[in-house]
Amino acid sequence: MKLGKSSDSRTRGRARTAVGSEEAQRLKARLKEADVLRSAGPIEDYVDHLLGKGYSGSTTERYVRDSLRFMQWAEQQNVGIQHVGYADILHYVQGMRGKVKQRSISTTVNSLRHWFDHLVGSGEAMENPTRQVAIKGVQRKHLYDILDRQRLDKLYHQHTWTEDEKHKNQNWYRASALTHQRNKAIVGLLVFQGLNVMEIARLEEKDLKLREGRVYIAGTRRSNERELILEAAQILDLMEYQLKARPALLALTRKASDRFIVSTGSGQGINNAMFKLTEKLHQQDKSVKSMKQIRTSVITHWLKLYNLREVQHMAGHRYVSSTEAYRINDLDELQEDIGKFHPIG
Repeated sequence: MKLGKSSDSRTRGRARTAVGSEEAQRLKARLKEADVLRSAGPIEDYVDHLLGKGYSGSTTERYVRDSLRFMQWAEQQNVGIQHVGYADILHYVQGMRGKVKQRSISTTVNSLRHWFDHLVGSGEAMENPTRQVAIKGVQRKHLYDILDRQRLDKLYHQHTWTEDEKHKNQNWYRASALTHQRNKAIVGLLVFQGLNVMEIARLEEKDLKLREGRVYIAGTRRSNERELILEAAQILDLMEYQLKARPALLALTRKASDRFIVSTGSGQGINNAMFKLTEKLHQQDKSVKSMKQIRTSVITHWLKLYNLREVQHMAGHRYVSSTEAYRINDLDELQEDIGKFHPIG
């Protein structure tokens, strides 16, 4: 069982590749315009350091801005950056409480951890004072109304299309029929493989290995690649979409694309399609609130059937802690624990 990226993964090479020089220059120009890079030196070196390690431009910008705010605070407190200690970090964090959420505080501390690692590596500081700081009370996962396995199966099997002989020759009717076949494929990937919206959007036609009964999901900065088994019930619908509906959608929209899921709009994005599909699934079952709820339900059920590492692989989580967080959604098990340890009467 592979929990990382394979040697021939199409995303392995670019996941940690340094940001291109043009993007790096644009980022630096934007930071200078915002008066963030006030002078060359540690901060600009830090930008190069982060980009060189493969962090995205947006992540780099956030780390830099958080670090600069702390430096300004330290300057006001007459604390030299090389003398910052654990107590100073706590003092800074205390000043943020009540103004921002715990998650924002945790994100800031993480930014400072990277900043001080860089300072230690460059000899600007002796130690990293953030290493012993842990922010408690950060809610990692929300509780969801978990859909049981039977309800998930119904979402797929009852997602049907009613033919209308009266309008079958109309262009809008043909487009609707093709959209339904596409949506049926999407619903299967949601309820059986537990894919998220981004993973479905990034699927390419070659990722569907229908003869082998498998689907390949490419890794990203946040997730691991994996191959998942397709359910027998969905293979025929996937094949019909791939061989008939998808080429027809491409012809209808006059697009050329390697993406497996094709939108009816002029662009490549499928956000609007997913929004409309969520509405249809809600009409089908009022308990359905979001695509994330469906994925959470699938992973929660997996945790009842497979061990933690297997579910980590199936969900594409880079860290096992991400998988463990889904255990909070198992309300049946939670209720059982309450009855065991806190009996009433």
